[in-house]
Amino acid sequence: MNRETHLGDASPKPKNLDGDAAAVLPAAAASVDGGGGGGHGARNKLSLVPLIFLIFFEVAGGPYGAEPAVQSAGPLFALLGFLIFPFIWAIPEALVTAELSTAMPGNGGFVVWADRAFGPFSGSLMGTWKYVSGAINGAAFPALCADYLARVIPAVADGGARVATIVTFNVALSFLNYTGLSVVGWSAVALGVASLSPFLLMSGIALPKIRPHRWGATAGEKDWKLFFNTLFWNLNYWDSVSTMAGEVERPGKTFPTALMASVAMTSLGYLLPLMAATGAIDAPPDQWGNGFFADAAGIIAGDWLKYWIEVGAVLSSIGLYSATLSSAAFQLLGMADLGLLPRVFALRAPVFNTPWVSIVVTSLITLGMSFLSFNNIVAAANFLYSLGMLLEFATFVWLRIKRPDMPRPYRVPLRLPGTVILCLVPSGFLVFVMAIAGWKVYAISAIFTAAGVGVYYLMKFCKARGFLKFGTVDGEEMMYERHHQESRNPSV
Repeated sequence: MNRETHLGDASPKPKNLDGDAAAVLPAAAASVDGGGGGGHGARNKLSLVPLIFLIFFEVAGGPYGAEPAVQSAGPLFALLGFLIFPFIWAIPEALVTAELSTAMPGNGGFVVWADRAFGPFSGSLMGTWKYVSGAINGAAFPALCADYLARVIPAVADGGARVATIVTFNVALSFLNYTGLSVVGWSAVALGVASLSPFLLMSGIALPKIRPHRWGATAGEKDWKLFFNTLFWNLNYWDSVSTMAGEVERPGKTFPTALMASVAMTSLGYLLPLMAATGAIDAPPDQWGNGFFADAAGIIAGDWLKYWIEVGAVLSSIGLYSATLSSAAFQLLGMADLGLLPRVFALRAPVFNTPWVSIVVTSLITLGMSFLSFNNIVAAANFLYSLGMLLEFATFVWLRIKRPDMPRPYRVPLRLPGTVILCLVPSGFLVFVMAIAGWKVYAISAIFTAAGVGVYYLMKFCKARGFLKFGTVDGEEMMYERHHQESRNPSV
């Protein structure tokens, strides 16, 4: 994943409703002025294949950025890490996302879950942590696209040409998101095929050249901080797609299938190219910096494949940014539906039915951040994401205790003790990742958290004084009707 390039010292390189979050039902948009109708239109619904690739781009976008795992600990530990880590992190997070997204199939995702479990303050804080993390993460991609293009067109490296490239990238993909999730999803399919194809070719060409003894090479001085953050940053954000659950066809059936397919595709997408490149060429671990996959492809097959992988990196950046922008925008829509943000964020475009205000706001935020020097700020995004995940795992367990009879079209096949263990293992890793962060990361994270608390009370004050319009939807009965429909027929 390309996000690592900008990570600093903690990373290798980024309501007032008291119901089951009823406001985020697909029909909820009907209550919002200018919302464009509540039916959302079947043509803009996400089906299985586009959803798989959207999740893929939320998390990875290809093996770009996995190189520092080899650089920090050598091929053997890199291969073991990408083989084992999906089982202790990716699969648990995907299972939690599948159950909660199908139990509460509306926009807002993890914000809705925390709100339902612990109240609006927790929902708002969850929204702050995840939104800041996602927005900073998304801001890296326009700059990365300019960096890759600069290898081919040196003029893009700095000055006005670089600014124009970043702005064009941002505006073009914001418009793509405006046209609807169906368009974004099928674009993700095309981008995914294009960005993964050169790695499949490289793996096939490398096969007869692989010498297994090369996998045993180790780095001279291991950098475990870099190693674990590389694994974590390349295999997180599985829950981001939950913010768009209200836009998915038959979520009770589609979500679990898409998540498991994406886990398999993403894990193999890292593991196979790493096995091929580290096994086919003799390159010391210290050469495995970001972008070394392109050099490895050149050694294995020639310059034509090297250039293809570099083009694939640009396409991957496009897919990563588009997916990140979609999830962040629909998160704001879900928070507006819950009454945690002004109702303007829930306004939908009249033709495409997309949350255009949320898209514009998120796009402007990421555009502004694209020109900043990230380092510790992006590392703090990693920290804030970890805080959000700890709250998410607590939400999952608490809802199992508090609402055991809540209809769950997909249910993780574990009883309560098993669900606790399922969440404890990745939570332990989250605590470890947070513990190795530096003091600057703690300070920046504390500032963002304090700002999130301030936003919650500011919105509460504005709501009480009537300074802003907040939309609330009384949809408890509608939510339970949807739940019972899906429990009887998962295809609903």
